[in-house]
Amino acid sequence: MPQSRFFTALGEAKLQCTLCPRGCVIPPGGRGRCGVRGNQAGHAELVYYGAVTALQIDPIEKKPLYHYRPGSRIFSVGFAGCNLQCPFCQNWHISQITGREPLPRLALRYCSPEALVKAAQAEQVLQIAYTYSEPLIHLEFLRDCMACAREAGIANVLVSNGCINPEAAQTILGLTDAANIDLKCFSEDTYRRILGGDLATVLDFITQAWKTGVHLELTTLVVPGLNDQDEEIDRCIAFLASLSPQIPWHLSAYHPAYTWNAAPTDPKRLISLAYRARETLSYVYTGNIASAFSSTSSTQDTICPHCGQTLIRRQGYRIQNTGFVLHGSGPTCPVHCGHCGKAVPIVGYVG
Repeated sequence: MPQSRFFTALGEAKLQCTLCPRGCVIPPGGRGRCGVRGNQAGHAELVYYGAVTALQIDPIEKKPLYHYRPGSRIFSVGFAGCNLQCPFCQNWHISQITGREPLPRLALRYCSPEALVKAAQAEQVLQIAYTYSEPLIHLEFLRDCMACAREAGIANVLVSNGCINPEAAQTILGLTDAANIDLKCFSEDTYRRILGGDLATVLDFITQAWKTGVHLELTTLVVPGLNDQDEEIDRCIAFLASLSPQIPWHLSAYHPAYTWNAAPTDPKRLISLAYRARETLSYVYTGNIASAFSSTSSTQDTICPHCGQTLIRRQGYRIQNTGFVLHGSGPTCPVHCGHCGKAVPIVGYVG
């Protein structure tokens, strides 16, 4: 079993996990809140090292990543467990495993990092996404997979809640090529009381990823009555703008799930928030709403912030290049607007 330095020994054979701000104190035979980091007789136990819940090919837009190799396929690796407790989680059956074994329908399988990379290579896919539930709680396995993938010339894509302490973040961000991080709200009270996380830690992770040079996009699930007020959205906008107004931001519609039964997000409200954010941020998108709404609002399309022309038109996960040109070839070549000639922060283009 691989070793982890993200545990501190306490008295009476107890361990404290130092991976995330929850700082779980784990007695012998117990596990942390995430359900996957444990204590076996006073020794750290990585309960599900190598365990995955899914291996499948997705369009990269599903992550969602709109500015990283648009039109490409990505090899998605799913995990079990989570260090947050979002009551509206849409993947709760694999994320909320605290105090119990994963249900049989998870069909867990165990893979080595080398096997995952070979599986991606067999599908001729140039990137791997660590996704579905929270990958960072499996940091040791994630680190080994990412190192193996990088050696093979395969890009690493992280889809995460970003609620991880700085030292652990440093371990993984240097191996990460692109990431979509959840900014679930801009309220410390909501993060702590409802989600079981820490806003400051998430903001630090996002900032650390940006400064490390990771291609970064953010997602916020807009939940009516929780985080959809103008004032809170404006705080999210201000934070993003302080890093760069060119970071893509995905506003996703909530639908009732797990234990949260509020009415779904009104698509018109979501689109209105996207237009509000676009007054400050260059690239704001809506997701998880009916195509009848998104097709009439253009909030899934990429618009050149310099001249206002449409560069990429989207219908679901299908995309069409309507106005940009590549300068060079390959998955990381720079992109320029075909109308005004100015650079656009899109990494490569496949579709």
